[in-house]
Amino acid sequence: MIEDFHGKTAVLTGAGSGFGRECARIAAQRGMRLVLVDVQPGALDAAAAEARAAGCEVLARHVDVADAAQMEQLARDVYAQFGAPHFVFNNAGVGAGGLIWENSVADWQWVLGVNLWGVVHGVRLFTPLMLEAARADPAWRGHIVNTASMAGLVNAPNMGVYNVSKHAVVALSETLYHDLSLVTTQVGASVLCPYFVPTGIGASERNRPPAATGVAPTASQRISQAMTAKAVDSGRVSAAEVARQVFDAVACGRFYVFSHPQALGGVRSRLEGIAAGGNPPDPFAERPQLGEQLRAALRAAG
Repeated sequence: MIEDFHGKTAVLTGAGSGFGRECARIAAQRGMRLVLVDVQPGALDAAAAEARAAGCEVLARHVDVADAAQMEQLARDVYAQFGAPHFVFNNAGVGAGGLIWENSVADWQWVLGVNLWGVVHGVRLFTPLMLEAARADPAWRGHIVNTASMAGLVNAPNMGVYNVSKHAVVALSETLYHDLSLVTTQVGASVLCPYFVPTGIGASERNRPPAATGVAPTASQRISQAMTAKAVDSGRVSAAEVARQVFDAVACGRFYVFSHPQALGGVRSRLEGIAAGGNPPDPFAERPQLGEQLRAALRAAG
């Protein structure tokens, strides 16, 4: 929980667009020092220029969050310039879908590398620095926010690799919360679980490195991309609104951050199904037309 952000340091991955960019804007407004991290040089440069124009002290780094060595260098750079960060937003993410048996090794490596390993590296590298700062100063406060998804709480079909990555982030974040509570009251944790919000993740293939490029997309993957893009583009909650919710959660120490609380019915149904020992409930029970559309498209594709 951080009540006063002024003069504090924020590390934001995926800072060139979406939630990362909007959180950087709020952090700048609140007088924070910014560490902006992204794999897109142009977007990173634009975010850094905007923050500097607002009067912020900025450290911008082009980093692939899936790369352990790059993240370790980032942590060293942050500590050398600013000391331990107060707010760490492990936010970088990519999207991919398709029938789960059709995802290639390259798909799994890319999605898990960014969505899960990016969070793993952020937690393993920055948490010890934050705990060290907390031990040295009883007044020091810090907070870590990891970006998961509603896909980390439910399991919509035809997007398995993404679901797996986000379920892992939820599990990691809940464990981090409990682990921190065992050793300190000065460093907290939250998990962000957005639903369909226009952020640019629907076009994340633009950032796939050549080494992670697989075979041509299958029919199910093309269907997933089209349906996801339509849902994301029609989202009525903005990335800026979600960023405000993130800062509110950090300020009050709230763990779960939901962009669409009204979507929790699917989570409730899933948990009730687990407790009852039954089969997984219909993920389209509240919107059956979507299930019919997906089933028809997949069967027509053969």
